[in-house]
Amino acid sequence: MTERTEAAVLVETGKPLQLMKLVLPDLGNGQVLVDIAYSGVCHSQLNEIQGNRGPDRFLPHTLGHEGSGTVLEVGPGVTKVVPGDRVVVTWLKGDGADVPSTQYGSEAGPVNSGAVSTFIRRAVISENRLVPIPQHMPLREAALLGCAIPTGGGIVLNTMKVDAGDSVAVFGVGGIGLSAVLTASMCKADKIIAIDICGDKLAHAGKMGATHTIDASTEGPLEKILQLTDGKGVDFAIEAAGITEVMETALKSVRTGGGLCVLAGNPAMGKTIAIDPFDLIQGRNIKGSWGGESDSDRDILRYAQWHLTGNMPLSGLITHEYSLDQINQAFADLESGKLGRGIVDMSLGATNGET
Repeated sequence: MTERTEAAVLVETGKPLQLMKLVLPDLGNGQVLVDIAYSGVCHSQLNEIQGNRGPDRFLPHTLGHEGSGTVLEVGPGVTKVVPGDRVVVTWLKGDGADVPSTQYGSEAGPVNSGAVSTFIRRAVISENRLVPIPQHMPLREAALLGCAIPTGGGIVLNTMKVDAGDSVAVFGVGGIGLSAVLTASMCKADKIIAIDICGDKLAHAGKMGATHTIDASTEGPLEKILQLTDGKGVDFAIEAAGITEVMETALKSVRTGGGLCVLAGNPAMGKTIAIDPFDLIQGRNIKGSWGGESDSDRDILRYAQWHLTGNMPLSGLITHEYSLDQINQAFADLESGKLGRGIVDMSLGATNGET
């Protein structure tokens, strides 16, 4: 009996994803079969779809690197999870076997997959991209622990080490930016300034803990930030929009003598930023962040526990929900700038379990 699944597949860059019936491969060493419940919709995948990071030599392939689900089956050598475990699916490498790729079958030929994919109803995942979570952790919110929270929250906690009384500017309040706002609020930052061009997203950032919002379509962010900080600038700035001009502004928004700007946005390949050396000489600092410097096995469980105790309520981060067959609409909404964090709910229109 051949086991099948359904996935959104990138067949050609610059084209909509195609829903395809796929044949599940046998599990190899270090691989785990996961029933995906929810998947986050992340800007990194939009860059893949549009070909913004250069030629894609793995076409056709599955997509998605942030999700949650339940373990169905484990391959040889797997010790980290067992069938029935609830898990976060993440692009961040943790403990366990690292299996970089797998391949599904289809009527059109083989379909490639990396170590992790989440726009798929049942997925073969590398052991080291799974983190078991408490059985009472809701899978809907758990999906955010695969990327948005470890990146946005990790920048606040691990990279910046924000403390009570600090001031933080967040440029771009999509999934990563909203996560940063929520975490900065949990850290009791004094000023949390959210900057975006979408009024709905700014209003949502206010609900997540932003103390001030700036609509960059109607006023200059740098001037407003300086006004709010008595001309000094903020202690920390996060650029989560992936726009090079915004990155330059974010650096100038931090204070001299130790202010830190962290880049989390992902611009198209070949884009560059211009930095005035005097900004650095004055003590402004800039660095990038790869997943918020998160230790997935430590931090994802920590975030889950904070959600369960009410210290980090994740539900409010989710602004839009889609079925798998609405995946292209989800990315259209993401590209338009209207999404905070969208998720795909696999229970909507599910055809899982085909044989």
